Amino acid sequence: MSRWVYVNGRYLPYGQAGVHVEDRGFQFADAVYEVCEIRGGRIVDESRHLARLERSLGELDMPMPMSAKALGRVIRETIRRNRVRDGLVYLQVTRGAAPRDFLFPDPERVPQTVVCTARSVPLAKVGLEMRPGIHVVTMPDERWARRDIKTVQLLASSLARQRARAKGAGEAWLVDGSGHVTEGAASNAWIVSEAGVLVTRPPSHDILKGVTRAAVFDLARREGLEIEERAFTVEEAKRAAEAFITSASNAVTPVLRIDDSPIGAGEPGPFTEKLARALYSVTELSI
Repeated sequence: MSRWVYVNGRYLPYGQAGVHVEDRGFQFADAVYEVCEIRGGRIVDESRHLARLERSLGELDMPMPMSAKALGRVIRETIRRNRVRDGLVYLQVTRGAAPRDFLFPDPERVPQTVVCTARSVPLAKVGLEMRPGIHVVTMPDERWARRDIKTVQLLASSLARQRARAKGAGEAWLVDGSGHVTEGAASNAWIVSEAGVLVTRPPSHDILKGVTRAAVFDLARREGLEIEERAFTVEEAKRAAEAFITSASNAVTPVLRIDDSPIGAGEPGPFTEKLARALYSVTELSI
């Protein structure tokens, strides 16, 4: 866990850190967040994460609480104080603390809440190993309609992950009313079609436009791999040559089985392995 936590301008020991009981992030999930990977002491795709943070805040009519440069300093100091070389840094911004009311408080009178934590996680080493494959299970997508905003409204995703775990799976793939996969509970979903084409759902309000997803696009273009942004059904996914998920905490992770159907040979395929091993050659690594 994080030893030191940044909360509203102060770096506090983990056990002493907290926010107001009437913080709107706590009472209304009126908050957004970002998670960045730390690899070898460097922040992976920091500028993309902060750009997405600013977009998410804007969609909720909130400004950035400070400049991207200032947030970068907070992130780095939190990483330094927690002595993290490989792991994850978490940044959350809420609308602030005010007497409970569905209407927004006056932003001139109520400052936003900013929290940052960092913790060590044994993530895969660049070019040396790939995260082991996982089993995913499918279930209905019960989340709110603005999944493109990275809010802390994660109860539906948490329930999906918990149900997946109860079935021995590492992730849930969420399915819309027409039988098409939207994304994972905490990841973007990909398949490699029988024709050898990378397929993932196009950006819309239905999915979060993942930062690692964008890096895979950059890598695929560099390698001359064909990509189709379109919806795919569960049945098409089960017939796919390969499948994988992407996220900041999972990078590129092979999917070996969907429900009770093995994917391809039931082991990581060549496209997935290539993308996983070369991913960090196209990401921004900032000190």
